Amino acid sequence: KIDNFFAELKRRNVYKVAVAYIVAGWALAQGIAQVFPVFDIPNWAVRLMVLTIVIGFPIALVIAWAFELTPEGLKRTEAADAAPSRRSKHHAWLYIVVIAGAISIGLFFLGRYTARNSSSGSSSGLPAKSIAVLPLLNESGDPRDEYFSDGLSEELIAALSQIKELKVVGRSSSFRFRDTKEEPKTIGEKLGVSTLLEGTVRKQGERVRIVAELINAADGIQLWSRTFERELKDIFAVQAEIANAVATSLELTLRGAKDPATNASTKSVEAHNAYLQGHFYFVRRNLDDYRKAVGFFDQAIRIDPDYALAYAERSEAWTFIGDLAIGEKKDAWAAAKHDAEKAVEVGPNLAEAHAALGWVRFFSEWKFSEGLAELRRANELAPANPTANDLLARVLVYVGQIQEAEKLARQAIELDPLAVVARGNLARILLAEGKLDEADAEARKAAELQPTGAASHRWQVLVAIQRGDGETALREAQLEPNEAYRRFELALAHYARGDRPAADAALSEMIARDRNLLAYQIAEVYAWRGETDKAFEWLQISFDNRDTGTLSLLIDPLMRSLRGDLRYKSMLEKIGLPTSL
Repeated sequence: KIDNFFAELKRRNVYKVAVAYIVAGWALAQGIAQVFPVFDIPNWAVRLMVLTIVIGFPIALVIAWAFELTPEGLKRTEAADAAPSRRSKHHAWLYIVVIAGAISIGLFFLGRYTARNSSSGSSSGLPAKSIAVLPLLNESGDPRDEYFSDGLSEELIAALSQIKELKVVGRSSSFRFRDTKEEPKTIGEKLGVSTLLEGTVRKQGERVRIVAELINAADGIQLWSRTFERELKDIFAVQAEIANAVATSLELTLRGAKDPATNASTKSVEAHNAYLQGHFYFVRRNLDDYRKAVGFFDQAIRIDPDYALAYAERSEAWTFIGDLAIGEKKDAWAAAKHDAEKAVEVGPNLAEAHAALGWVRFFSEWKFSEGLAELRRANELAPANPTANDLLARVLVYVGQIQEAEKLARQAIELDPLAVVARGNLARILLAEGKLDEADAEARKAAELQPTGAASHRWQVLVAIQRGDGETALREAQLEPNEAYRRFELALAHYARGDRPAADAALSEMIARDRNLLAYQIAEVYAWRGETDKAFEWLQISFDNRDTGTLSLLIDPLMRSLRGDLRYKSMLEKIGLPTSL
């Protein structure tokens, strides 16, 4: 009968064993979940142990039915029943249940406490799932190989950016710690990350040796260290291995990424090597190095005519050459257009390709809707890319979509907190919104990050003159490192101070020396002085020169005095911008 069966289960202590096993098993599972990650034991091992505990439950019940624990040891139940001293009261199982239950509850609340602390750490600016790739050190013995170690570092940033739920700091910020002596905790706090990836690269002939280390930023403890020694042709696979190792360690997965090494859009090691050399010069951001970069990109494209990334970056280099070498603007921008269109043709899913084309359409061709569409596509393809966020923010503010621009600019800074260009862009946006205090703060941060950068005091001067603080404007203008922009800023500052002779002298010198480069800024000075006809005269010159400064006409606070003039709306229409905010 069923009643007799349950009575027999009780008599054979099967109930007691079941309760003791469940409590002890739960406590053991809690302990495994808490302890294994500390020793970097993979998740599959944790799952295997928990599965073993579950499978062991019916086995324990069968053993409890078939055997009995007696003072003489473990015996079959039938033999134990025949013994006269079989039934003595044992309370060991009760002690097991109580102790295991206490341990289980303690581990449960420990886990909740740890999770809460992790969450609070995230809200304080150090999310647990965050990383900065510090520039890998070149150990080849030849300084000329630094392009390779730098390029590999950037490609690891791109690969890790494909990991969902992982915050990856951009190049501009992480590369500031190239030769740093700062502690990991300090770097982590400055960059807002909990882990750091660092290491060395030794490139010799056709072989490469990479040592990568994952560091806990809070205490500097090494989470893991791996050495990869391969032939140079396997460099793309090594990048994927490192990205997967980081993902596993941080309990994340490379979901949705077709290829972790997103910059590896060529299978040719020679083309990739030429691209890395070009990129090394491209990020130096000056005219001579842009020209050198184009030469190396030419090599990469000759080797692999379908190298989308090389086309995209060569397009950007041509765009900057056109901006900086006025006499070459027409030819340089034509080359930029060709390269950008080719990049999208051979790499339709490459964010950099759409960003390059969007930049050309917007800033070179003044096809604003097309440029905006391409930059939105780049942002969709790489939402964690700070440059994609920054570029989109820059064009949105020009067409009057200021709130979205501010949101994207702040996201760009969150992803790359020490990026000078992104800080300056946010300052421009805040200035357009009339948030003078915030604009001034962001402009000063940008100047601190790059004191020698051109126009690094422009926004501070513009904030000061709108406050009516001529003395601060003059002080900031005198700190401007670029001569042309210093003349522009002095013309504004002297006028704000009421020193008309000094203001006239600065403006006259500006016209004599900078008319081809700063036509729009000359128009700004005249507009600020209230000389409307002169302002429109120089606006026309700026428009005829395709001066990219003209694109800020709609949101420029220095041009507010022109807005009531019919010529202002006419100029906006000629440019192709909205006629009102």
